[in-house]
Amino acid sequence: MISISIFDDNDSLRETLSLMVESCDDFWLKGAYPHCMNVVEEVYKDNPDVILMDIDMPGRTGIEAVQLIFKHLPKPPKIIMLTVHEDSESIFEAVKAGAIGYLLKKSSREKIIESIHEIHQGGAVMTPSIALKVMMAFQQPKSNKYSLTEKETLVLKRLVEGDSYKLIAHNCTMSMSTVQTHIVHIYQKLMVNSKGEAITKAIRDSVV
Repeated sequence: MISISIFDDNDSLRETLSLMVESCDDFWLKGAYPHCMNVVEEVYKDNPDVILMDIDMPGRTGIEAVQLIFKHLPKPPKIIMLTVHEDSESIFEAVKAGAIGYLLKKSSREKIIESIHEIHQGGAVMTPSIALKVMMAFQQPKSNKYSLTEKETLVLKRLVEGDSYKLIAHNCTMSMSTVQTHIVHIYQKLMVNSKGEAITKAIRDSVV
């Protein structure tokens, strides 16, 4: 039996994943949680072999939760990140934290079940589109002299293209507050004080 715990704030998806686990004869659902605020205690109590972990959750992200698990538990379980995020930054942060699987939420039931078996047997799993992004990230030369993150670069590119903050939030699947935080960091790194200056510098220095 492979014991499994689930962390996801989407009630419908959490229920679907729970039913998927319970429908498999060799899976054992130990717990299903809507947030990670008590993640260390819950994982210690459940002692699962595998965790399915969302990234965006209220109060504490899935990546922060993974970091805590590896910091405080002597024998951490194997963790699959199950998320909507396909950007390289989130992928690398999750892997760096200790996750050994990274699947998109749109993955089929069969793919998720297969991935649980694979990492339990000592493998690592990634959705093909995610694996391609990882390969491309390693192949691309690094020329980012302002040290912008991938998300900051994306936000800056949208600024250059003329998007409003509201449009950036919509197109990049971010909240308005997240966009504003990225804008502040962009201004700091480019050493500018306005949107116009940021756009001018981005174009002049081929930042995007």
